[in-house]
Amino acid sequence: MGLTLAQKIIKSHLVSGTMAVGSEIGLKIDQTLTQDATGTMAYIEFEAMGVPRVRTERSVAYVDHNTLQTGFENADDHRFIQSAAKKHGIYYSRPGNGICHQVHLERFGIPGKTLIGSDSHTPTGGGIGMLAIGAGGLDVAVAMGGGPYYITMPKILRVVLSGSLSPWVSAKDVILEVLRRLSVKGGVGKILEYAGNGVKTLTVPERATITNMGAELGATTSVFPSDEATLDFLKAQGREQDWTELHPDPDAVYDETIEIDLSSIEPLAACPHSPDSVKPVREIGPITVDQVCIGSCTNSSLRDMMRVASILKGKTINPNVSLSIAPGSRQVYGMLAENGALADLIGAGARILECACGPCIGMGQSPKSAGISLRTFNRNFLGRSGTADAQIYLVGPETAAASALSGVLTDPRTLGEEPAINFPDCFEINDNMIIPPASEEEAKDIPILRGPNIKELPVAGPLSETIKAKTLLKVGDNITTDHIMPAGSKILPYRSNIPYLSQFCFAVCDKSFAQRCRENGSGIIVGGSNYGQGSSREHAALVPLYLGVKAVIVKSFARIHCANLVNAGILPLVFEKEKDYDTIDQMDELELNDVRGAVQDGRTITICNRTKGTFFQAKPVLSERQRRIVLAGGLLNDTREQNGRA
Repeated sequence: MGLTLAQKIIKSHLVSGTMAVGSEIGLKIDQTLTQDATGTMAYIEFEAMGVPRVRTERSVAYVDHNTLQTGFENADDHRFIQSAAKKHGIYYSRPGNGICHQVHLERFGIPGKTLIGSDSHTPTGGGIGMLAIGAGGLDVAVAMGGGPYYITMPKILRVVLSGSLSPWVSAKDVILEVLRRLSVKGGVGKILEYAGNGVKTLTVPERATITNMGAELGATTSVFPSDEATLDFLKAQGREQDWTELHPDPDAVYDETIEIDLSSIEPLAACPHSPDSVKPVREIGPITVDQVCIGSCTNSSLRDMMRVASILKGKTINPNVSLSIAPGSRQVYGMLAENGALADLIGAGARILECACGPCIGMGQSPKSAGISLRTFNRNFLGRSGTADAQIYLVGPETAAASALSGVLTDPRTLGEEPAINFPDCFEINDNMIIPPASEEEAKDIPILRGPNIKELPVAGPLSETIKAKTLLKVGDNITTDHIMPAGSKILPYRSNIPYLSQFCFAVCDKSFAQRCRENGSGIIVGGSNYGQGSSREHAALVPLYLGVKAVIVKSFARIHCANLVNAGILPLVFEKEKDYDTIDQMDELELNDVRGAVQDGRTITICNRTKGTFFQAKPVLSERQRRIVLAGGLLNDTREQNGRA
């Protein structure tokens, strides 16, 4: 029996475990990336491990999230990351050089390599044939130190693409169609592997759009084969030596298969407030639009920008629409300037933002009160834009540009014949905004520069034998990490200051949560299904740890967040019977006994609801390795213990 493409890459990097679905495997990691909203904490954690220099083939630190500098905090974090990168053997992509996933695709991604990043959209690299996975910062720190990255061996879902896209339909519409079919939970425990004759019709930037938003499915990652289109992309980047042809075996066996005829897809939009609330643009109708934002790691490639420029050329945006555009990298920005497309965008009335995440992470460009904003981004969670009552729709670049001109949601197919666009064979190469690390000898004398906003990392103690605490919060299904630890321009500058950050924990759901934690000293969170979906931000675990959360009991977890809870030393539990969720009210006092023994043996824990005098059962969702980590009080404690034994 042959192997799928994903299985081939996994097999070549397997350092522990077997490739049996559901079992834990450890992978050798070739490359890592961080961004500045998660990177400061990741490098603090790397230092705490005591490893002097990274042991990966390539690690890159990007600054792309916290680029709005309204105080000293972000600039101090950038300085810290730059000094840590130089000392520890990490390449540093300076502010303004671009969004991590776009730049990594252009300059560093290599087919067949493994990549983990402290950002949930790291699977963008699957567009170039990498096994690229989002992870928590501590997992990335361990990988930089040479340690394996552990995941549960996923199922492989084959997505067979046939035909080719119709005019005015883009790759964004493809992934929206996948989300419409599978939902935000449909990829959990799976790798999506794209195949079929339709793959050949898609360029690497288009493939990267699809793998990028695979994160919204809850998938471990998504991957495309490495073929002639991949070679063409690498040649344009002057990196053809990095190309390797990669395909699944002809007799590969897949766990699941879905088929999509590209020619049948039409312009789509994800309606508020979930990426899987997808409808055809024509069905939603000509709703009035207040704002259009084009960019993000999903749709900021040269191809996307040129498509938008061709639509806007010689026209003026609607007077009631604010249009902002953020090129994904300095390479894209420079080429738009050289070929005249930038002038077309400016001439139409677009506001050109720097090459960064910007509005996607709530860093500026918040819509007006109750405003309708069309965005070519990947997430439209409630409040993520910075405006609590805004209505955010996710669309492709063509729909966004057409709507900016008309002032209403517009099907771009009404614009007539699609303009042809010519792309250069060679892209502009200028890596002078990427700073290489110092040599090992030079690194000895390089100081790490810390600002006053950088506080100590909270670390848990060993797991208690008994947990007796109140249910300080009860929430429903599909709670995102944006609910747990919001982003935005007012909060992101404090990502390296957990004590300050803690006051905003769960503020989207319950503004009194943090105060309740402080008053009680410790607590338990109860949630529904798919708890912790969305971003990989480990702050959604570190901040609850700081506030005294001992356990989280839910119907089901999102993959990365569950791993982050384990790494932080918070006990993740899943209801044996989902109906028991309904028996618990906020502020009920729960008691868990023989906790260490149950975790050690992988047993179900009987929990007493002392307030109601009832009992229910929940099970730790832990591998054998994770049991050890939770018992030690988190991955840092466990790493120190293992190193001590060694």
